Amino acid sequence: MSLWRDGRRSSLWWLLAGLGAGLVVLDLYGQVHHGVATWKTWFFLATMSLGMAAGLWVWAWRTKTRMGPVMYWWPALFVAFDLSYAYPASRLALTIGLALFTMGPIAYSQMTLSYPNGRLEGRLAWIYIFVLAYGAQVVQNLYNLLVLEGSYLYVGAPPFSLEWWNRGWSIEVMAVIPIGLWLVWRKLLRSAPGARRTFLPLALALTVASIFAEIVAYTVVAGDQDALVAVTSYDWIITASAAAGVLGSFIGLYAPRLARGTMGDLVVALDRAEPGAVGRSLARAIGDPSLELALWLPERRCWVDEQGRELSLPRGPDRAVTMIGKDLAAIVHDPVFLDQPAMLEAVGSAARFALENERLHAELRLQLAELRESRARIVRAGDEERRRLERDLHDGAQQRLLGVGMALQLLRASRDDERQRLLDETDAEVQAALAELRELARGIHPAVLTDHGLGPAIRTLAERSPLPVEVGASDERLAGEIETAVYFIVAEALANVAKHARASKARVSVARENGIVRVEVSDDGVGGAAPDGGTGLRGLADRAGALDGKLVVESLAGYGTRVVAEIPCAS
Repeated sequence: MSLWRDGRRSSLWWLLAGLGAGLVVLDLYGQVHHGVATWKTWFFLATMSLGMAAGLWVWAWRTKTRMGPVMYWWPALFVAFDLSYAYPASRLALTIGLALFTMGPIAYSQMTLSYPNGRLEGRLAWIYIFVLAYGAQVVQNLYNLLVLEGSYLYVGAPPFSLEWWNRGWSIEVMAVIPIGLWLVWRKLLRSAPGARRTFLPLALALTVASIFAEIVAYTVVAGDQDALVAVTSYDWIITASAAAGVLGSFIGLYAPRLARGTMGDLVVALDRAEPGAVGRSLARAIGDPSLELALWLPERRCWVDEQGRELSLPRGPDRAVTMIGKDLAAIVHDPVFLDQPAMLEAVGSAARFALENERLHAELRLQLAELRESRARIVRAGDEERRRLERDLHDGAQQRLLGVGMALQLLRASRDDERQRLLDETDAEVQAALAELRELARGIHPAVLTDHGLGPAIRTLAERSPLPVEVGASDERLAGEIETAVYFIVAEALANVAKHARASKARVSVARENGIVRVEVSDDGVGGAAPDGGTGLRGLADRAGALDGKLVVESLAGYGTRVVAEIPCAS
């Protein structure tokens, strides 16, 4: 049942508020009337009142979670049980006290283990609370209701010693409490940093109270009444622990709500934020210093940070992801803020325009980084090409020409019968050197491309290829830099086909349409080529990108490879 109707609290809310107030007044009146009220009484009732008020507030504010009811019921159970001390002569108070004995501490443990959403995490936590704690305590309390005089359910004397029954129950308590502490500290250690800060006061408070309960249980098992009286005189420790738990849980739940008041400041901060600082503004507004901003680039279909670096959204319990807009951005934050969807939505709405601008800046940064990387690769490729030319000239044509020079010297000193043989050898070396120089010249810039254009140059490449190549290209002349780029894209792609594709044939098509030159090289080979798998395909992408073009590689394993480049070209 909702606690809010038409903007007003429901009758159930007022009933529970009245019940809590009535329990406190009854308890206080009884202890004052019977002269047993001390500073502990005031401290206890003040703490329980604060606990019930916090539970009612959270229950009304967060109607879709179970946290409010759990926060309300544990102090209510504490006070209801305490009525047996305030009214020692009342059979009703005694019956209520016996029925609710230790139910308040168990409910407090349930609140701690289910913080901050009211749901227990894991089967073991559920078994611990509802079987080992509530279940075992119901058995103990029912037995006491049946065998203790003064109870409305009294049926007669116990069949065996009540003292030994209580000792056995205390042994069960001593065995069960460490399991609860282990669950609490496991939850703390597994929590994200933000959730850990808000959960730590509850964990410490329950730990202190549990240690005290262990000591009390031990004195019961030992049967030392004097020690039991001495230990229970420090029951204010339980109250102090409960007070710390109330304040810790309330502050932890209320802190994110306070962040909603910063939305106006967030709008101002976003208006003044420089590019790259939007994430910091969002982190301050939400109160999560670990917040990270991810921006979606639809054309590239990837997430990037504010500096334009590609990233992947995290998966796991330590981080949560909240989407902002449709294909706009995402904030990666502490999971504790998942319980504040309204605040996250408000932050996203306030930051939408700033995030649009931030995405544009991130895309520009990414393009700039790619341009720098592309230029660096082009410089490296140019250096490597110069070194290759130097090696080829030194090891090939230069050595042959040196050999020709030495042969001419021998020719001057040779006899007539050796002269013809030396002339033939020299002529062969000269022809070989010329062939190598022509080959080098073609690698630097093919003469057929300059003299006859792109179509004939590509057909020449196809003729030199070791496998059949079908060519679809016109003899239309294009700008020189475009013809050169297309020529080398085709040459490199065909070289990759010959080296790696294990194909039986290939096809090349070049066409200009609507101001775009579209180049496609495909084969029927093994496929599996990756654009970032080697320098060859990256070099093709760099050539296309240098002219504001783009290159796409489609290469499914077993279905061949298709390289498509599109380069702007004036009509």
